Amino acid sequence: MWVHLAVFVCWLVLGGQGQDRASFRRSGDRNGRCQYTFTVDSPVESSCRSSIGGPEAENLSARLTLLEAVVSRVLGAEGLTEAAREAADVQETRRLVQDKEQLDRQVQELRRRVEELTMETEKLREKPCPLVQADPTDGFGVMKGSGPVTNGEFQELKAELSELPAPAKVRENVQNNTGLEKSGCGELVSVGEPETHQKAESITGKYGMWFQDPVATGRPYGPNTVWRINAVGKDVKELYAYENLEQLARGFPMKVVVLPEPVESTGATVYRGYLYYQQRRSPTLLRFDLASEKIVARKDLPQAGFHGKYPYSWGGYTDIDLAVDEQGLWAIYSTDKAGGAIVLSQLDPESLEVIRSWKTNVRKNKVANAFMICGRLYTVASYSTNTTTVNYTFDTASGKSKMLDVPFHNRYRYNSMIDYNYAKKKLFAWDNFHMVTYEVKLGGF
Repeated sequence: MWVHLAVFVCWLVLGGQGQDRASFRRSGDRNGRCQYTFTVDSPVESSCRSSIGGPEAENLSARLTLLEAVVSRVLGAEGLTEAAREAADVQETRRLVQDKEQLDRQVQELRRRVEELTMETEKLREKPCPLVQADPTDGFGVMKGSGPVTNGEFQELKAELSELPAPAKVRENVQNNTGLEKSGCGELVSVGEPETHQKAESITGKYGMWFQDPVATGRPYGPNTVWRINAVGKDVKELYAYENLEQLARGFPMKVVVLPEPVESTGATVYRGYLYYQQRRSPTLLRFDLASEKIVARKDLPQAGFHGKYPYSWGGYTDIDLAVDEQGLWAIYSTDKAGGAIVLSQLDPESLEVIRSWKTNVRKNKVANAFMICGRLYTVASYSTNTTTVNYTFDTASGKSKMLDVPFHNRYRYNSMIDYNYAKKKLFAWDNFHMVTYEVKLGGF
């Protein structure tokens, strides 16, 4: 009864506020007694945790929490990556803008330099250019900092002609050697495309020289014999002989001749059964008999610069360049008196005596190479530019010079030797390991 009273009092106290949140239940327990249960909803907590499956529920809740954290981090990372990409794009754009501004400044500077050089060229054309010395060379005598030469660097002036006295025997020898070889002569009109015959495989063949004798005697070598010298090295002495161009292309020499004196640079030539070349580190010219394999004449070239004093623009100790044409044997070189300008001398092919000399107005270290055709000197502007020109000629008959613009191609961009063979009407050249020939066309006959 007291229990009933207590329950009733509680219900009265809670009144209407707890009517919708309180419940009263009566039931019997295991012992058969009547049990009263009074339940009131909490105004704070929405529900109580169930005691059934408590640990499992807690584990599930923890897993859900962890999953939410992972998803949050992934979404945050994606957002961060996108932001980083945007920042990188902005930085790259700024860098490109800066590069463009720098290039614009360089273009403006180059334009300014071109204008200055144009004005300087015009001034140089109005007055003679001062002569300068050759630039320093590298270990092989190759000129450092050499570049292509423009036609504006040369003056169209009459060269100085000086006759040197020669013995009567020398004059007679020259007349006998050149009497019938002037036929078919004329001024150079065009140079054909280069034809490649062979490529040197080792570094010793980067620079070199090769030739065929325009007047082969046939003792024991005929007109088809090809001669070759690789010019890189401290002691160049090996002269290779090939039966013909086909054997050269196959790389099969029929003989290797060891010269008694080392060769200087790429200025040698073959003429009438003899090899003519400059002895290393000296102005001495040598006449080597290809049949007996002996030196039969030697002579110092008077006042000639040597071993890098007055080379061509590519260097290579090309101070003295020997050449052959319809009129005989020539030496292309310079002296201190000439101040670096090309001096051209005709030589007696037997004694190597100087017969006549001409001083030109072309600085030797400003041209890439030179060759002789019909008593005329021709120079090539650049040894490395793919398309350059034969840009100057000097006529020994008249003593006059003029500018030319005959296209010339350096296919392999490092031409270290050019010689004319008047029997073949071809130029023989050595272009960056490659042995090539050029067909030439002459006019005026």
